[in-house]
Amino acid sequence: ERRRSARSTAHQLALSARQLRAMSDFTIRTRKFKQNPLLGRKQFVLDIIHPGMANVSKKDLATKLASMYKVHDSQCIQLFGFKTAFGGGRSTGFGLIYESLDKMKKFEPKYRLKRAGVAEDKAGAGRRAKKDTKNRRKKVRGKEKTKAAGGKKEAGALAAAERPLGCLLGGRSRRAQQGA
Repeated sequence: ERRRSARSTAHQLALSARQLRAMSDFTIRTRKFKQNPLLGRKQFVLDIIHPGMANVSKKDLATKLASMYKVHDSQCIQLFGFKTAFGGGRSTGFGLIYESLDKMKKFEPKYRLKRAGVAEDKAGAGRRAKKDTKNRRKKVRGKEKTKAAGGKKEAGALAAAERPLGCLLGGRSRRAQQGA
């Protein structure tokens, strides 16, 4: 039993050392490399060979690409669309290297800018809140619409906005309800 445990621990140590070597050990090749001066970028297909690793992080790939192509800012590198080959050990994806952050902000889609941490989230009310204010506005007439839209609500406007729908659809007109 001692022999088995000694063998297994030695095997685990060798395995962990192999894994550590493999982590820093991956090869990048670029195919279909194009200079795109109109969009201010270089674009290419990436082939990554990573034996013994499940995948390589985009951050590691970006730093290696930055050193390969002498990029001043690794934030200008966009990597996406990676697919791992069946059996592992090889992945392919797409890469873009922009000349500057300004060009990247101009041409990259918003979702990829957010993913890279370059673009900030849009401010303002969410989708549900916009719908709620629109529906609140439908139930009110005249000057009260602006109050119901999100301005400062007064006591009279609040009461009018929160009136049940049955009151609005009743037989009498709005002015008759206010007078009564």
